Amino acid sequence: MEHNWLLYIAAFASAFAITLVTTPFAKWLSVKVGAIDYPKDRGVHKKPMPRMGGVAIILGFLVTVLMVYFFDRSMSPRQFAGFIVGALMIAGLGVVDDMKNLPAKLKFCVQILAALIVIFSGTKIQIVLWPVTAALQKFSVPITLIWIVGVTNAVNLIDGLDGLAAGVTGIAALSLMVLCIMTGSTTAVVLTAALAGACLGFLPRNFNPAEIFMGDTGSTFLGFVLAVTSILGVFKGYALLALIVSVLCIGLPIFDTIFAMLRRMAKHQPIMQADRGHLHHKLIDHGFGQKKAVLTMYAISLCLGLLAIFIAVKDSGTFVVALLTVIVLSFIIYYFNAHIKNKNQ
Repeated sequence: MEHNWLLYIAAFASAFAITLVTTPFAKWLSVKVGAIDYPKDRGVHKKPMPRMGGVAIILGFLVTVLMVYFFDRSMSPRQFAGFIVGALMIAGLGVVDDMKNLPAKLKFCVQILAALIVIFSGTKIQIVLWPVTAALQKFSVPITLIWIVGVTNAVNLIDGLDGLAAGVTGIAALSLMVLCIMTGSTTAVVLTAALAGACLGFLPRNFNPAEIFMGDTGSTFLGFVLAVTSILGVFKGYALLALIVSVLCIGLPIFDTIFAMLRRMAKHQPIMQADRGHLHHKLIDHGFGQKKAVLTMYAISLCLGLLAIFIAVKDSGTFVVALLTVIVLSFIIYYFNAHIKNKNQ
């Protein structure tokens, strides 16, 4: 299949440039509407920060995608409309949340509604697992719903250090972009290229020491777009390998979220309750500076993305490596939890 490399480069460059130049506007808007993140116990910053920088990411991504759509109509109008409407719902929810601190249950319900709009516009995970394919197809809608809402919140939960969510999402988007090029999904390539560009365009003012945070406006939007593009590109092309490949690409937020849920369940705490037990918190508590902690997590994300690509090219030996990687990550998270717990006793 022939690829329009100029279109991909244009999507990345456009999203990067728009996000870069609109970040100061997002900073001004945050102050104007009172979207300020004040220091708190589980946080790491010591001064009030504007927290609606996600507006710049949204502008960079959506303006680019809408422009590119006129040149690439491979995505059906119905699917495209469903994706845009769902993304706008998530963006609007994030903006209001950054200003008003909405209840978790309300946010969860809106996320489900946005995901359902995407699903019923025709974007679903098609399960291919012989000999039970027919039976599994009945669960296509709930599986897709869980994936979209889960990844949306997973990215939101890792947004705890300067530049962390933007960098990790950028790496995941680039990894997905390579996979989408391999599957031949031009629409998904454009979407992931634009997403990566938007993330990197935001980083200059978000990396430590940050001038602005992306807030829920940015983090939930990034998670939502990652989830949907993985369905359009990766799940469309790899059948049995799709789940493994997609989970690895977005591995760091997913693994961190799963451990957070298990940790809260073990402590009989509400699953949605925020705490200071995420991996980035543990790295900071262990003596890592913000930059070192963020770069460490970038490295983990990059390794997982490369593993996903190796698996996609059907290198069977990487299955073993992937399994060992998951075990090592589990051990690292367990070690930091145990070490910090003992240190505080």
